[in-house]
Amino acid sequence: MRGSVTVSGPVPGGRRMRGAAVAVASAVLLLPLLGAAPSAGASADDTGRLQRAFASAAAEYRVPLSVLMGVSYLQSRWEGHGGAPSVTGGYGPMHLTDARTALARASHHGAGTEDPRGDGARAALRPVAKVPENSALPARLKTLTRAAELTGIPAERLRSDDSANIRGGAALLAAAQKQLGEPLSPDPADWYGAVARFSGADDSATAAAYADDVYDVIRSGERRVTATGQRIVLAAQPQLVPDTAQLARTGLRRASAAGTECPSSVSCEWIPAPYEEFGDGDYGNHDLGDRPASQSIRYIVVHDTEGRWDGVVDLVQDPTYVSWHYTLRSTDGHIAQHVRTKDVAWHAGNWYVNATSIGLEHEGFLASPDAWYTEAMYRASARLVKYLAEKYDIPLDRQHILGHDTVPGPTSGAIPGMHTDPGPYWDWQHYFELLGRPLKPAAVGNGGMVTIRPDYAANRPEYTGCTAHGRPCAPHGSSAVRLYSRPDTSSPLIKDIGLRPDGGASTIDVNDIASRVETGQQYAVAERRGDWTAIWYLGQKAWFRNPEGQPTAVDAVGLVVTPRAGLDSVPVYGRAYPEKEAYPAGVPVQPVSPLPYRMPAGQKYVVGDLVRGEYYYSVTFTTDSHRVVTGKDLYYQIQFGHRVAFVRAADVRLEPSVL
Repeated sequence: MRGSVTVSGPVPGGRRMRGAAVAVASAVLLLPLLGAAPSAGASADDTGRLQRAFASAAAEYRVPLSVLMGVSYLQSRWEGHGGAPSVTGGYGPMHLTDARTALARASHHGAGTEDPRGDGARAALRPVAKVPENSALPARLKTLTRAAELTGIPAERLRSDDSANIRGGAALLAAAQKQLGEPLSPDPADWYGAVARFSGADDSATAAAYADDVYDVIRSGERRVTATGQRIVLAAQPQLVPDTAQLARTGLRRASAAGTECPSSVSCEWIPAPYEEFGDGDYGNHDLGDRPASQSIRYIVVHDTEGRWDGVVDLVQDPTYVSWHYTLRSTDGHIAQHVRTKDVAWHAGNWYVNATSIGLEHEGFLASPDAWYTEAMYRASARLVKYLAEKYDIPLDRQHILGHDTVPGPTSGAIPGMHTDPGPYWDWQHYFELLGRPLKPAAVGNGGMVTIRPDYAANRPEYTGCTAHGRPCAPHGSSAVRLYSRPDTSSPLIKDIGLRPDGGASTIDVNDIASRVETGQQYAVAERRGDWTAIWYLGQKAWFRNPEGQPTAVDAVGLVVTPRAGLDSVPVYGRAYPEKEAYPAGVPVQPVSPLPYRMPAGQKYVVGDLVRGEYYYSVTFTTDSHRVVTGKDLYYQIQFGHRVAFVRAADVRLEPSVL
């Protein structure tokens, strides 16, 4: 909770490293690491260019090298992103923000016309977003302008030249240190306050959470090769203890975290979504509940906002709009909670999922491949998800940590309008590493299953639909892998009769999920042929390239279901609702309506969970009529296509995946 931010303390048995000792230790640790061979296709001089830019800027502005590199890692993981802005208009390795320029260049095209509530017992809810213009940008969204003033480097160069961008970041850190009345010390421990101010946060808890993350990076050290082949190494300083008392001198406001449900390692505030009546007995923008006492919380749903922080936070405070539990800010990872986790938010477009999930909105845009997410937001999100998963016993896997794009349409008619965020550019592999559940091979030999796991940076499938003109999207790393009807990239893509009942062909539009799988998802193997692997997908055999030298999936083992003997096929459902006999008087029976798909005999699908049919009846403002209806029918949650689905346990046979 805000106000109890984790503060780094002395290392047991260690001592605080000071001044020249730190610099010498860093240099000694860097030397053997930097001596590693350069990546293929690049000279040693090329691969060290960015490392030298950090050293040069640190020396020029008298900022400790580890501080400069630690801040940059938390902002961008040292990536320049080819001069493209982040979701909040941040440029380059230092994420120098110029939101006005970025917004002027941006073109965002989210998809989906779903009813976010997704409850068949109520009329469809289709609110119109009225996002304010927010003409006055906060200081955290225009740090590039300040960097240009400090360095004399033109703004365009700060946006496009990584070395210049690093100099701009160093200048901002040095300026923050001077404003605090602190010396330009060679000791990284003396820069805690300046790092906190660099975050751009306007409150001390958010700034402290950000600075703590930077110093965690410095203590643990990091090394990686960027997308452009730059080999970067930050040597570990495990005994470093920053002067956290500097935070009190930053002048940042103190903000309360009262009422929030967040771990102490993040910054969190309570900005409530209203529970109010309006109009003719209508109300919004969520439903009161008593979870987990009344029903289990099984899922966490990852969304992107398709809008900027300020406007999105304004929207969730409108009782006529929709709701979600948390919003996460990109610049610094700050979190706002809007709905208590015991209550049901209207966010996923499927009432069964809404009633059993927690929704997280991340500041960002699906159809902007280079509008990248900051490391600060990824880390804050992962900490929040770990906290919630432990609190509610939610497994950390892709069957329970869902993207909005993997939530099933509750009925056939709802499928075409379901949302597709966070989309193919969300880095699921990195996210699960931060969750402490890295996606590793889980089988020796052929386990009969695969976990989708392409190399995010190297995996760059072509997409269209990122601009209004239909041109190809900018090449970018992706978590998604495309599926074909035969082991040949010239063959037709897999079709989705739910999305296109007329049998129309799938496309490579960034919002078209008909024929693609995503990092962390698991599927039963149907066949292997050379560099190609086939999986069972939407009742079809779907092929994807999976060469041994650059695999896009790893072997796995687990449980699968297949139709019971004697059945040609079995129906597939978008929700696990009870049988009609389970409904008490006064609660209208909800139809157990199958989706347009079938699971044919002989095919197998990976199991994510076994659940009992359940429906939360909640259609009135007062809670006296609310009921949780629980049936006797059991359902298996499966990975059926890009989205999850459900099959009745009575229709299928459970078996190990091993072939």
